[in-house]
Amino acid sequence: MPAPRGRGTGVNPRNRFERLHLEPWPEDGELERPGSVSTVYFRDDSRSILSRNDADDLSFDFGVNPYRGCEHGCAYCYARPYHEYLGFSAGLDFETRIMVKENAAGLLRRELTAPGYRVSRLAMSGVTDCYQPVERRLGLTRACLGVLAEMRHPVVLITKNHLVTRDLDHLKELARFGACAVYLSITTLDRGLAATLEPRASAPEHRLEAIRQLAAAGVPAGVACAPLIPGLTDHELPALLQAAAAAGAQFATYSMVRLPGAVGEVFEDWLRRHFPQRRDKVMERIRSLHAGRLNDSRPRIRLRGEGPWAEQAAQWYRLGCRRHGLSTTPPEVSGAAFRKVTAEQPELDLGLDPGPGD
Repeated sequence: MPAPRGRGTGVNPRNRFERLHLEPWPEDGELERPGSVSTVYFRDDSRSILSRNDADDLSFDFGVNPYRGCEHGCAYCYARPYHEYLGFSAGLDFETRIMVKENAAGLLRRELTAPGYRVSRLAMSGVTDCYQPVERRLGLTRACLGVLAEMRHPVVLITKNHLVTRDLDHLKELARFGACAVYLSITTLDRGLAATLEPRASAPEHRLEAIRQLAAAGVPAGVACAPLIPGLTDHELPALLQAAAAAGAQFATYSMVRLPGAVGEVFEDWLRRHFPQRRDKVMERIRSLHAGRLNDSRPRIRLRGEGPWAEQAAQWYRLGCRRHGLSTTPPEVSGAAFRKVTAEQPELDLGLDPGPGD
């Protein structure tokens, strides 16, 4: 099925946890006219906002995710299979069925002020982008940043959205205490490619502009060249590092693409629609990164891959960072000024639909 307008995919792969799977039946050529698919937002009644990270190849202790699912619609997104735990598909459902934690800021305040809590390394966008389009209207990420700024709690953010600059007031306050850093994730500098690969994320030049504004405001900012897709975007790594440094980036990281579970089907369908002549080459090169598979879950190896394409990317990365003065180590954020503030947060009612199964 062709992708609906503004979406990264038109397929809904089978959910590995569901016994039944519905396949659309074409009538009167309806599958040839995808039109548009509206996003539906569901209330997420999670009782915790801190998700512990046990992976030793990631530099944070807890992730904070106000949303589950992501409307950016990136065809390669490794987080798509998480939606299967909610009874959805990792395909079109992931970008059109979004779970919203209405009381994210209240949950965050409660957990940070709990008697046994000790300051930890937090990451926002540990799974899905905390600045996806609906954040402009709901402001849940901004509310969470308000709590962190009030408590001077360290946090690292990663996003594909220029909207992060809206919250410069909170970020500047955190930066006064060395308590924040921001990565802008950029996959390609090609605006046309980005528009199909990441259909609802900010254009590449707008992400560079976000780095520029953050750096000018004194907020430590860097670039995540991620993911590099061999045979499609990996050759852009030197140019990405140069552009980010010119915008004021202080640090950089990168990762190679990996396609866990149903993401392989979603991404291969995207290649079939947009780059049919490159599909086999790109998929084969991705497999060469991960010992013949589309994903490798081994810590450290899963992010950088193995083999000649991985070695070439590593060389370009080291050379580019050295040439442009970019740090290759994760930014340090300090919890020295952390203070617990227990002011009550009113619960929000955003008028969302109840969650699945309610």
